[in-house]
Amino acid sequence: MDLTTRYMGLNLRTPLVPSASPLSDDLDNIKRMEDAGASAVVLHSLFEEQVRTEQDTVQYHMMFSTDSFPESLTFFPKPSEFISGPEEYLNEIRKAKGAVRIPVIASLNGATLGGWIDYAKKIQQAGADALELNIYFIPTEFDRSAAEVEQTYIDIVKEVKSVISIPVAVKLSPFFSNMAYLAKRLDLAGANALVLFNRFYQPDINLEELEIQTNIHLSTAHDMRLPLRWIAILYGRIKADLSATSGIQSAEDALKMLMAGADITMLCSVLMKKGIDVIREIETKMSDWLAQHDYQSVRELQGTMSQKYCADPAAFERAQYMRAIMSHKSV
Repeated sequence: MDLTTRYMGLNLRTPLVPSASPLSDDLDNIKRMEDAGASAVVLHSLFEEQVRTEQDTVQYHMMFSTDSFPESLTFFPKPSEFISGPEEYLNEIRKAKGAVRIPVIASLNGATLGGWIDYAKKIQQAGADALELNIYFIPTEFDRSAAEVEQTYIDIVKEVKSVISIPVAVKLSPFFSNMAYLAKRLDLAGANALVLFNRFYQPDINLEELEIQTNIHLSTAHDMRLPLRWIAILYGRIKADLSATSGIQSAEDALKMLMAGADITMLCSVLMKKGIDVIREIETKMSDWLAQHDYQSVRELQGTMSQKYCADPAAFERAQYMRAIMSHKSV
């Protein structure tokens, strides 16, 4: 069975790609992912704020009390000689590239336009095969319009694309006034792929401690319905490749995403729940299903249930909402 696919110009053996997660912090895990059948891997994200905090902390402790004991400056290395922040991440890219044959996709979460540009260049120099821009921020300014927020995304993509030559994917949240319009603008700005969707972790209140706390809930198959809808709507209407993420737990889920039009399906929560070896199980079941239904390749399947080609295009829009309401039976 031919499971090959193409994503951002990269030829992949299958559409199964582990997404950015704590699992890719460890080089041995990345090797295990390749052995289990992963066709590429997205490294955990490099966060600009974390880098700056680490650098500021090192600088503070290195200079603490040196006004009283200036000779202490000669006892320690210079702050620039410490391996932390971006250099540590860049070393992880180099080690991963030297340890596996599958493409290594870096993930970057910047905080400033200058940070996006600077770190993107360093990531390319470290040898990453592609870069995923994990644009994760919540606009809370009361005088900032939706158009201004969207323009921020466009500016980031344009600037990053202007300084690096490796492919660039944009990982998006679903919270936009018109996702189709933004997707088109990102496509025109040069994004090689869109990753749908990022999941914002929502705050909670601890009633006993009277503190704000965060709870991390791993995705379930229910979470895949939102990216499935938008991938089906966008397929064939933009040039950028489409990556499905959130809620893919099984071979059936991956097949549905491919039918909607995804080029690849990203795995995260299922790996954390069941272990890395589940990749092999998903691949086997995908091959079996394709063979049983007389498909020769993934490419034959891709997009067949997208809005562009399915028998009922309205099912992805408002008509589906009305049908769901009408079909509901009260008990």
